[in-house]
Amino acid sequence: MPTIPTTPAESAPEPLDRLPGRQPAAAELARTAARRAGDQLAPPAPVRLGDVVPAPERVLPDPAADFTLTGDAAIRVSPAGRDVAEQLAEWLRPATGFPLPIADGPLPADGPLVLTLSEAPLTEPVDAAGSVGGLGDEGYRLDVTPAGVRITAATAAGLFHGAQTVRQLLPAAIDGAAPVAERWAVPGGSIVDRPRFPYRGAMLDVARHFFPVEDVLRVVDHLARYKLNHLHLHLTDDQGWRIAVDSWPRLAEVGGVTEVGGGTGGFYTRADYRRIVAYAARRHVTVVPEIDLPGHTNAALVAYPELAPGKVPPPPYTGTEVGFSYVDPADERTYAFVADVVGEVAALTPGPWLHLGGDEAFKVPADTYRAFVERAQTIVAATGKTVVGWHQLAPAAHVDGRVLQWWGTNGDDRETADAVRRGARLILSPGNRVYLDMKYAADTPIGHDWAGLIDVHRAYDWDPGTHLTGVPAEAVLGVEAPLWTESVTTLAEVEFMLFPRLPAVAELGWSPRSTHDWGGFRERLAGHGARWTAAGITFHPSPDVPWPAAPTVPTQRTDDTTADTH
Repeated sequence: MPTIPTTPAESAPEPLDRLPGRQPAAAELARTAARRAGDQLAPPAPVRLGDVVPAPERVLPDPAADFTLTGDAAIRVSPAGRDVAEQLAEWLRPATGFPLPIADGPLPADGPLVLTLSEAPLTEPVDAAGSVGGLGDEGYRLDVTPAGVRITAATAAGLFHGAQTVRQLLPAAIDGAAPVAERWAVPGGSIVDRPRFPYRGAMLDVARHFFPVEDVLRVVDHLARYKLNHLHLHLTDDQGWRIAVDSWPRLAEVGGVTEVGGGTGGFYTRADYRRIVAYAARRHVTVVPEIDLPGHTNAALVAYPELAPGKVPPPPYTGTEVGFSYVDPADERTYAFVADVVGEVAALTPGPWLHLGGDEAFKVPADTYRAFVERAQTIVAATGKTVVGWHQLAPAAHVDGRVLQWWGTNGDDRETADAVRRGARLILSPGNRVYLDMKYAADTPIGHDWAGLIDVHRAYDWDPGTHLTGVPAEAVLGVEAPLWTESVTTLAEVEFMLFPRLPAVAELGWSPRSTHDWGGFRERLAGHGARWTAAGITFHPSPDVPWPAAPTVPTQRTDDTTADTH
């Protein structure tokens, strides 16, 4: 793995007894000496500095510089980074049993845990040629010495990602909910890290099957753990409408009570949605709401038949077919509906994106479809949001900033490439690589196989920057892994389909292409099985990965879905 050079200014912090103007107390000196003596006798940290997922940009291990976290440790932080420090403490307290108090104010040159927001631009060598570039909005530097751990970043998001790295560098038991007798060692050395792509996400389909707020919040935590920064919520479809809209109340009250298989469905109130957005924002995850138009609208038509082409209410739909429903593109009432809905959703969403869907409107003639999309794009732009849509929007006229989400299976897509030439950017979600509702193998008890079987190796072994013919890497905004839920009914099943493929997609989005190596990734990923087990996360024990101890395979239920155990 490539390494980072160090300079005198970036070397290990001065020990406490060498700080100018300070005379440490005898008890403090004794504790420091005892800790150093213990570290000299202790075995190396059980995790290596390079074991992080996704792979950091630069790693410089120092096996002689391991740090051991002890019960008297405190977290020092600049005031603007206090919330990140609070979250780091929340992650570490349960398993360690340590109080880990947080103090802000002037930061010491060293200390057990120090989080620093740098006022000056952070620059580091970032390529083999030695060119220098900033760490940007999400990058960080991590330095581990026997005296302590320091995370430095230009933003709270960078500090947060650095804190997630520290979490991974501690023993796997750190993810447990109860105190454990463990040497909490962090491997010594330095990491300099920043993302390859600005958009790294996953999609959760809450329309086919509804998932309560607490489940969505847990998914947010899963994304944040692996430095993914966008959660796309597929909020509306034929089987259910999942967000309350005050100006059209029956959308949720009537359209929200069904789901695939005939369940009771559900919807998010405005307060629910705000809670999800706020929880995600604290973890530096942006929520991307999707209102799917003009197709996938049966639930809306059940609630408001006047939106249907024939003005006749369709029956509620709980199956899994697609392409049969659409709002009436010839009726002005339809565009008032679009403006009201996207206006309310935009007002509830602080992030820059609003997803219009746009796929599989099979019964709408091409010219009519294009005209509808062009008008809908204008309505979204008027709210101040940037339009995102599935790549079927490509033929429509470009609006400023438009992003197409490509979910094809053939990398030669001339319409999408033409849209890019006209100014569109892309989020890549190839169906045969990162659709996480696809089965791992033929005998996977849930999921589909229309795009093929997707094991962990297949999810990892492609390059977003070169995947589409005629699309330059600079047009790729990032990657997203969608999870459609026609056959996924519980949080445990969501996790089973996410893990271990989600970290593979996260590495494609975050890590430099030069670090991508299947052999190395599978070895690093193997250590995360114990972390997921400690955290109670259900996962698929893929035979692609050399797990240190094989977890139990989820029990197949009588309804042919996975159970809550692994």
